[in-house]
Amino acid sequence: MSAPPTLPACSILLLAGGRGQRMGGADKGLLEWRGQPLIAHLHAVARPLTDDLIISCNRNADRYRAYADRLVQDDDESFPGPLAGIRAGLAAARHDHVLVLPCDGPLIDRELLDQLRSRAAQRPDLPVMVRQAGQWQPLFCILPKALGASLELAWQRGERSPREALLALGATAVECAADDPRLANLNTLERLHGASKSS
Repeated sequence: MSAPPTLPACSILLLAGGRGQRMGGADKGLLEWRGQPLIAHLHAVARPLTDDLIISCNRNADRYRAYADRLVQDDDESFPGPLAGIRAGLAAARHDHVLVLPCDGPLIDRELLDQLRSRAAQRPDLPVMVRQAGQWQPLFCILPKALGASLELAWQRGERSPREALLALGATAVECAADDPRLANLNTLERLHGASKSS
């Protein structure tokens, strides 16, 4: 199915605010892969799609600033998880939709991002998430900014899972195969180094 000629304008939020526990405490977005920081690979794909590129980071702001129009950070210094970054990004976004990507997914491509945006154009009131062989991937998603208040209410009630929060809001899926390489998650040093060797 071809994409509609006009896809919704969107802000793009790159999530780089984690503690990096599986990376020995390193700031994941700044770890080098194929000669560049991980965040640079996401920036290269995202930059042409938006005039509002936001990075959620809780440290190293000076280094991240080169890759974003604006930076946001969690309102809690305890690293409460990616839903906190999504809340901050939605509140700051200038467009009606926010495309969310994790900093440790550098193989994402334009085709998949356009699929997410196309699905959002069909159902502009609902979150859209990647679903990989039946498993939701909530950090690859596009959200209506208008859902910010509903997400905030869920947060105040104690919800911390992006997956559960978005499913409760009626999320719809973009389907991907189990072995889709674009969704490779380089969230450990072993995976990062293994992917570098296979390049």
